[in-house]
Amino acid sequence: MVDVRRVKLPGVGVLHTFVTDDGGKVGVITHRSGHSDLITFSDAGDGGADAAKVSLRLDEDEAHTLAELLGGTRITESLSALEQLPGLSIDWFTVGYDDHIAGQELGGLATTGLVALTVVAVVRGDSANPAPANDFKVFPGDTLVVAGSPEKVAKAFNFYRTGELAPKVAADAPGA
Repeated sequence: MVDVRRVKLPGVGVLHTFVTDDGGKVGVITHRSGHSDLITFSDAGDGGADAAKVSLRLDEDEAHTLAELLGGTRITESLSALEQLPGLSIDWFTVGYDDHIAGQELGGLATTGLVALTVVAVVRGDSANPAPANDFKVFPGDTLVVAGSPEKVAKAFNFYRTGELAPKVAADAPGA
């Protein structure tokens, strides 16, 4: 029987980890927003050549598909429902080279229409920059830690990617 460790991540969701027979670790962060991060890493404490880490973000359907491919899950979905804080979501946005925010200052989110949302920190390499100022410049590879309602977080991520506050509606979409 595999020993699964469970850690509550307030405002984020739940982290489940276990150690494999070959000494590697596998983790799944189940976010309140519905997506999951699958993480694998070695337990090489020295950070040497054998240390490796891989992270893969999955939406809810992809996570269910992976669970089915691996033979199902023993952890019921109702557990993650118990961990939710109504109205609060904390999520990560990793900046890519093609993202609108790459190379720009964070700026005041309120000036873009994103009120009731906070950039809690920017992680760059091995260091965190908590409560970054509006003039903090964001670069590809940075990870923004954002807190707000799930809707505001989704809106912010769209803005960071495209520079637009709302996704474009296709001309042939219903109601367009």
